[in-house]
Amino acid sequence: MKKYGLLGKSLQHSFSPAFFKDYFQSNSIDAEYQLLELASIEEARPFLDGSFQGLNVTVPYKESILAYLEELTHEAQAIGAVNTIAFRGGKTLGHNTDAYGFQRSIKPFLTFEHERALLLGTGGSSKAVAHVLKTLGIQVNYVSRETKGPNIFSYDAVNEAMLSACKLIVNCTPVGMYPLSAACPLKDLKGVGERHLVVDLIYHPEETCLLHHAREQGAAVLNGLPMLHAQALKSWEFWNQFD
Repeated sequence: MKKYGLLGKSLQHSFSPAFFKDYFQSNSIDAEYQLLELASIEEARPFLDGSFQGLNVTVPYKESILAYLEELTHEAQAIGAVNTIAFRGGKTLGHNTDAYGFQRSIKPFLTFEHERALLLGTGGSSKAVAHVLKTLGIQVNYVSRETKGPNIFSYDAVNEAMLSACKLIVNCTPVGMYPLSAACPLKDLKGVGERHLVVDLIYHPEETCLLHHAREQGAAVLNGLPMLHAQALKSWEFWNQFD
């Protein structure tokens, strides 16, 4: 039986095992998908010995895992984060399918009005989202607790004018994820309206606090489930290039 798994810190609510179990059963594939919880990135090393046929990586290790990999695809290098690991010729190869998944999920909803985006967070998921948006010619601004770097603003600096100007808002943080579903990454959505698209990469709950309030103000909203489905299938494709 082939083994696949997910490296991360808190994985009890991950959708991946159920998704891949159903995929394996539907396609008569003799394989299993395991949750591999790590207290620190140093604990990833034993899982990179080739005993798994492929691995996914989730928060908070999408950036720190790079130091443990021998090769990166061009896209992973450009993004600076990895969520998928394959094994090629005895070496670890890091890739990023988040970018593919995000582009597939958001493309049907983009209009000419979404020329400026506001990304909440600057971690690995944010890097993949920014890569996609910049490729599409969309100006990217960030909101983060760490404000070092260009176009990065503090959460306290977010105001009505900023939200009004950025018609695309993407939450790339875990704020609002179950079981802390009442949390909202933005205190006030004044300035958000019918011309906005608000995306939350969280998929549990289905409608986060952020999406709920944005929808109430007339914005189009999208959660992270379509992205996850697309990136998971792309991970499977990537792993099996090297069988």
